[in-house]
Amino acid sequence: MVTDKILKFFIGSQHDRDIRAMLPVLRQVNEKETWALSLPAEEFPRQTAEFRRRFQAGESLDAFLPEAFALAREAARRILGERPYDVQILGSLVLHSGRITEMKTGEGKTLMCVAAAYLNSLTGKGVHIVTVNDYLAERDAAWMRPVYEYLGVSVGVILANMDKASRQQAYNCDITYGTNNELGFDYLRDNMQWDIRECTQREFHFAIVDEIDSILIDEARTPLIISGSAEDDTAKFFEVDKLVSSLKEAEKKPGTDDYPDESRGEEISGDYKLDEKSRRVSFTNAGMLHIEKILQDTKAITGSLFDEDNFEYIHYFTQSVAAHRLYHRDVDYVVRDGTVQIVDEFTGRILEGRRYSDGLHQAIEAKEHIKIARRNRTLATITFQNFFRMYSKLSGMTGTADTEALEFNKIYNLQPVVIPTNLPVARVDEDDVVYLNEKEKWDAICDEIEATYRKGQPVLVGTVSIEKSELLSRMIQKRGIRHEVLNAKNHAREALIIAEAGAKGAVTIATNMAGRGTDIKLGGNPEFRTRKAVGTDATPEQYEAAYAKEYEKWKKDYEEVKALGGLYVIGTERHESRRIDNQLRGRSGRQGDPGRSKFFLSLDDDLMRLFGGENLKRLMTRVGMQPGEPIYHPWLNKSIEKAQKKVEERNFEIRKHLLEYDDVLNEQRTFIYSQRREILTDGHLSSRIRTTAKEYVEIALDDYASSWKKEGSKADSELIKDFRENTGYTVSAEDLELFRRNPEEGKQRVISALGKDIAEKEALAGQENLDAFIRYQY
Repeated sequence: MVTDKILKFFIGSQHDRDIRAMLPVLRQVNEKETWALSLPAEEFPRQTAEFRRRFQAGESLDAFLPEAFALAREAARRILGERPYDVQILGSLVLHSGRITEMKTGEGKTLMCVAAAYLNSLTGKGVHIVTVNDYLAERDAAWMRPVYEYLGVSVGVILANMDKASRQQAYNCDITYGTNNELGFDYLRDNMQWDIRECTQREFHFAIVDEIDSILIDEARTPLIISGSAEDDTAKFFEVDKLVSSLKEAEKKPGTDDYPDESRGEEISGDYKLDEKSRRVSFTNAGMLHIEKILQDTKAITGSLFDEDNFEYIHYFTQSVAAHRLYHRDVDYVVRDGTVQIVDEFTGRILEGRRYSDGLHQAIEAKEHIKIARRNRTLATITFQNFFRMYSKLSGMTGTADTEALEFNKIYNLQPVVIPTNLPVARVDEDDVVYLNEKEKWDAICDEIEATYRKGQPVLVGTVSIEKSELLSRMIQKRGIRHEVLNAKNHAREALIIAEAGAKGAVTIATNMAGRGTDIKLGGNPEFRTRKAVGTDATPEQYEAAYAKEYEKWKKDYEEVKALGGLYVIGTERHESRRIDNQLRGRSGRQGDPGRSKFFLSLDDDLMRLFGGENLKRLMTRVGMQPGEPIYHPWLNKSIEKAQKKVEERNFEIRKHLLEYDDVLNEQRTFIYSQRREILTDGHLSSRIRTTAKEYVEIALDDYASSWKKEGSKADSELIKDFRENTGYTVSAEDLELFRRNPEEGKQRVISALGKDIAEKEALAGQENLDAFIRYQY
């Protein structure tokens, strides 16, 4: 640790050294800029074809990287009117090297990745640019497509509900945009196909993962699952839901957050214990007996709870208690259109099509008194961790990766590189202020919002749940403050709300979904205002005229908001992960703009409560703190950061264990899927069947030899039956007699007869039809 500090003092941080190592290549790119400027438009696709020829001839991509990057930069300048800055070129070099580019919000990550994607597409193996949702995939593809096409490179996009032919066409493009979910599910679906022509994807060559921390860290605990219906047990969930209210939580030891330990003989009162940190329920011995009695009294079971037919009830009760005590409406999920929809704890978005596993979703549906969907059985599954490790080269970009550098390195062998901002960050991040309880905190937040609103400075308030966002909305509504609320219930208006969040006097309350991928511009967004003013039917000339007017108005608004101090970001609670807090802060202070951020906390907040809040509350009360009086100090920020680090370490351990389990499955999955792919692509399966038939005959007849010694003629009938079921061929008595006299000759006779049988079927059905039949049998 001390050595690291000494090294940093004399030669700079690892990030500084990484940047210095890339500067010679950046200079080469800049030197080629004059050459690219001089080229006519028709020369750009010709240069692309020449680069491809050189690669096919054996040159590495690095051999013509300076020219390719300069060409991509000039294409962006001509098409978009935006010349990528040097820091964006550095970011693209990091992506090309298979690392993570960390760039602050508003620094232009979408444009930054163009050069790396273009260069790697020249191999002809395809590049995947992965986004967190369909909106960003479609937006970024549409935005950058003209640049790529100017270079002579094709672009596709994968969206939900897209048909198979469109997916195949998109995957065959040089560069394909899509979400992590769609790419993962297409992989699983491809490995369930009966015909290779129905598959959509190519090999996994190079991926650039946008918001890589969100996809590879936050979503790593949730595997992708394709499922089919299992047995119907919905009635049992309703049955248990009616009974669970009679169970009581165990009492904790006085003055602590710990339960008595039954294993040490400590007396415990109550039916179940809750672990809020890991969201687990465990029953006491008395609780088990209580459940057994309830079920016996209601005639749900006869005999013991631990009988084989009754033991599953423990699982139903476990999930029902978890549904009632550990999962909360408008925090963890919402009920909409008669269904329970999960809210992503990290992004605040609805996880479309996702369901809690192991019956938890059904238990929540029973709790909410809505129709219970049948449980499913897993047909195919993979974690994002193992999915993205299939790429030959993986890279990513985000505004917040450095806090998770250890996990990126250990799990994915990826190293984050922090790219300096194009202009210095002018945002002021203030110390947290901590209040004794939630009421005092919310009152202070409302006062702060009102004071800021009255002077016209825009405010973005981050909340951790839908429930909290709606609570705050009601509180400031009573004060006559006009505002917008952005949460999973009204995500359809997300782009519009975020576009105007930097306007003068704007107050925006948002959950964690606060528009990742969308910049908040001070003074509002002239593009959105123009589209709103002219509508969708305007001609290009009408749009340009309206935009010029809006742009002039925006410049004035921008200067006014800038003078007021820029966007003020208020956090209402610390999140478990420091990255999510940094993402919220990062909405302010883009491209050198001024800004301010501050977190308002209370000792009742989940993070504070679970990690020592009660001790701090007793200390604050003892020193005589007055109601409404906050504490703030740099050491308090460090204590909170330590608590967050503890949670991050725990979550890392969970993700690591999940990966260890999936690694075992992954070996089996990889073997089975590779065998399956071989069978799908084999154009002459009859030869494979002959080999399999030979192996089957040898094993079956060897087994028969030992059975015949014990069972005699009974072994004959069993062998004949097995052969007929497995091969369609009937072994004759003569075949068996010959085998008993001369095993090798007998085996060859049966193998030859089976081969002849296969040849006859091939001649009769045709090779293609026989291959299709064999694939179905396999």
